[in-house]
Amino acid sequence: MGLFTAMPKGLRVSVDDALAAQKLGHSLWHDIRHLAPASHRLVALCIGSDRSTGDALGPLTGSFLEELACPQLKVMGTLAQPVHATNLENMMASLQTEPGKPCVIAIDACLGRLESVGKIALSAGALNPGAGVNKELPPVGDYNIVGIVNVSGFMEHLVLQNTRLHLVYRMANIIADAIATLCYRLATSYPAAGQGTRP
Repeated sequence: MGLFTAMPKGLRVSVDDALAAQKLGHSLWHDIRHLAPASHRLVALCIGSDRSTGDALGPLTGSFLEELACPQLKVMGTLAQPVHATNLENMMASLQTEPGKPCVIAIDACLGRLESVGKIALSAGALNPGAGVNKELPPVGDYNIVGIVNVSGFMEHLVLQNTRLHLVYRMANIIADAIATLCYRLATSYPAAGQGTRP
């Protein structure tokens, strides 16, 4: 769970935008196509817990991505096997034991200002998970996508428990569709790398 303050360079879309998934997917493709061609590994690191409605954005997104079976994509973090504060470092360490450097897209829920609730933000660089609930965790990801699910500033754990699942569900669908768009564009642009397979 992150803390959303100022928007870095990147893209921000509303969950109510009918073209939100397409905009996110296009932006991801534009940024990542040179970094992660289909011959390289692409990882969706979906952070959060299924025990808290507000913090379930990552696991929900991961579960949707597993169902989509995107080419060249490794999914880490689902409702069945969430990635959270207690196992994040071990999960990241496991990636380092595999050959080649993956391109990691980190996905997490976030708290922010009232006017930002319902927005999804994409930016280059690492994500700082746990900042919204005062946990110190290592920064993760080459790119990050955060969904601002509720308001920060007071009793964050209670706020997360009282976040509407409907909003989180819609955000997860949009993010999963955007990453699926990226995967299929990579697969069709670099067919020699064995499109249609998963790491």
